[in-house]
Amino acid sequence: MDFTTTKLLHGGDYNPEQWLDRPDILEKDVSMLTEAGCNVVSLGIFSWSTLEPEEGVFHFEWLEKIIQNLYEHGISTILATPSGARPKWLADKYPEVLRVDESRHRNLFGGRHNHCYTSPVYREKVALINRKLSERLGSHPGVILWHISNEYGGECHCPLCQKAFREWLKERYGTIEQLNKSWSTTFWSHTYQSFDQIESPSTRGELELHALNLDWKRFVTYQTADFIRHEIQAVRAGGSTRPVTANLMYYYDPLDYFKLAKELDIVTWDTYPSWGKKAMIETAYDNGMCHDLMRSLKRKPFFQMESCPSATNWQGVSKLKKPGVLFAQSMQAIAHGGEGALYFQIRQSQGASEKFHGAVIDHYGENDTRVFREVCRVGETLKAISELAGSEVKSQVAMIYDWDSRWAMEDSKGPRNDGLHHQEMLLKYYRAFRKQGMNVDLIDMDCSIEGYQVLVLPMTYMFKQGFAEKVRAFVEQGGVLITTYWSGIADDTDRCYLGGTPHGLMDVLGLRSTEIDGLFDWEENQFMPVDGNELGLFREYTCKYLCDLVRLDGAQALMTYGSDFYQGYPALTVNRYGKGSAWYVAADAEQVFQEDFIAKLLEHEEICGAVPGEIPEGLEVTTRETEDVRYYIYQNFGTGRVMLPLPEGETETVFGDPKQELEPYGLVVLRQRR
Repeated sequence: MDFTTTKLLHGGDYNPEQWLDRPDILEKDVSMLTEAGCNVVSLGIFSWSTLEPEEGVFHFEWLEKIIQNLYEHGISTILATPSGARPKWLADKYPEVLRVDESRHRNLFGGRHNHCYTSPVYREKVALINRKLSERLGSHPGVILWHISNEYGGECHCPLCQKAFREWLKERYGTIEQLNKSWSTTFWSHTYQSFDQIESPSTRGELELHALNLDWKRFVTYQTADFIRHEIQAVRAGGSTRPVTANLMYYYDPLDYFKLAKELDIVTWDTYPSWGKKAMIETAYDNGMCHDLMRSLKRKPFFQMESCPSATNWQGVSKLKKPGVLFAQSMQAIAHGGEGALYFQIRQSQGASEKFHGAVIDHYGENDTRVFREVCRVGETLKAISELAGSEVKSQVAMIYDWDSRWAMEDSKGPRNDGLHHQEMLLKYYRAFRKQGMNVDLIDMDCSIEGYQVLVLPMTYMFKQGFAEKVRAFVEQGGVLITTYWSGIADDTDRCYLGGTPHGLMDVLGLRSTEIDGLFDWEENQFMPVDGNELGLFREYTCKYLCDLVRLDGAQALMTYGSDFYQGYPALTVNRYGKGSAWYVAADAEQVFQEDFIAKLLEHEEICGAVPGEIPEGLEVTTRETEDVRYYIYQNFGTGRVMLPLPEGETETVFGDPKQELEPYGLVVLRQRR
């Protein structure tokens, strides 16, 4: 079911169970939340030991009282299931619920997500408390959404999980003979005679059978998704029909979020950028790209479930957010299609591991702190731009971000084992499109590519079955394809394609990859422009890390390598195929190349961004739209004031002054009627 709201959400993770002996603090919290313009909190995330202090003894009255009180003050609740951290009595009585690590040792009690998703006992106990919560509170008018567990992650290698893994493999491959063929098990004499012989990867056992490693990661995602379904089924069994979410995390490698998102009604995520560690605009692009990934998981509005109001205590350096940064980060979540900007945490805990993590209300506990005033500013602004709620981000550009492909590529043992720089390269392209005012989606190979004008395959190492055919049709019908080095190398089970690469697209791209050179970190090569190239590129650019050596078969070279034994080999090419064009970038070039290349390419292909003219350095321009209105959202992540490049046609001002220079961390929102 869809999650819809007529207002932008503002609030955060609230843990009143830590203050049940202080009714004065609980009363003050509601007053300060109201003052800050907060309209929602998430409750109950780590409350299991308070909700069920001993087996079968449930205490929900305190939670019901708080939900009701918040509701009476205009504050809604996102109600959590408490499975993220089990109570001590559960681990003591049923030790099977504790995880076993890859060395086959069972963990002691403690931590979060230290539980086995396969364990029947754990599933039974989670289902019971979820159902009872749903029966008691799931239909309360103050509850608008279910928050399923918290930051799912980790894996278990216990006998129960080993058995489930073998059953999953049997379902996937059918016969052990097919598995052996798909996994190339004749290598190092690893052929299996039955599924019962298979063990999960371990440093004490097998780590070099790449298809085993890949399928284990797929299984961990499958089992996590199955556990999420189990949790949701229990909520539904209790009678609640509220939509569900689970808070995801920044480019979290161990789980395929495209698979998990299918279980959720709305995607939310926890964003903790290291502002101040590098230039603000660099951090903004990185954070913005992850916003766009989260939005793309379902191609629907999402929202920011957690962010830090001040210093994040678990990072290497607990850097304070400078004045204006909290505002800018919160507004960026909205600009990129978010329906809310929430925080962790509402009130700073008095003890334990997050007692120094930033909060809306700190240990001082009053409303005259710098951070609280900034939170109030966010609340006021979200109310002022609330008409953006329900509008969507439409993108002309899609970039492939596929968990299976990344897992396989990073485990491939060559051509570079000390840094493939995949995400950095992805960011280079993302940044180049954003500097042209283009919205960008990040999709996996199973997603539809219809409706996009530009498709980018950045180091898409794996081509899943049918993907090349889908891309071929995209170009044939007039799409613009950009493919990079180290793409189309292996199939779904990480077996190298025979007969040439990029597999299935050699004729579309008009070339074949022959070899790839891994450069040492101190090595460089150059992109040299070909005289009279059709994009008019004239500069020389540096490239590093990986250099693909290609043989042309119909494509035209626009740039060539400048040194080494492959001096003069093509480095940037184009091929016309059907009604479209296919571009190939053979190496990891510096950022300025991506920006020049994409700017020239879009101009050449007559693809326009949100606004005409040049977008000043540090400025982000994003659009959201409905059937009737298009919104232009400007944010300045630079160090100086900038004038705004305005869209063509008449606009109305929603927030800010578009005729004045925009100050650092400032916001302007314009409305343009269709």
